Amino acid sequence: MVFGLVLLSHAANLLIFSMGGLVRENPPLMQEGATRLVLPYADPLPQALILTAIVIGFGLQAFALVLIGRAFRIVGSDDSEEMTTSDR
Repeated sequence: MVFGLVLLSHAANLLIFSMGGLVRENPPLMQEGATRLVLPYADPLPQALILTAIVIGFGLQAFALVLIGRAFRIVGSDDSEEMTTSDR
């Protein structure tokens, strides 16, 4: 379950990165005294979104691992079918 969550997170990050346009041009930094960026430059927004998504993904993965560990200690099994039948 956690492996699928990690795989989905990485796939979403790759999708954002590829949709943002992979450009090996100038960094998005303004020259001294300039009022505008000189084209072509790399778009920093997809990179910022991916960094945010990585941090949120790590938090979600840590929460999932703790939740699964706690459920295993309480129920005594990692089978999701046994977890639902133990509530009855």
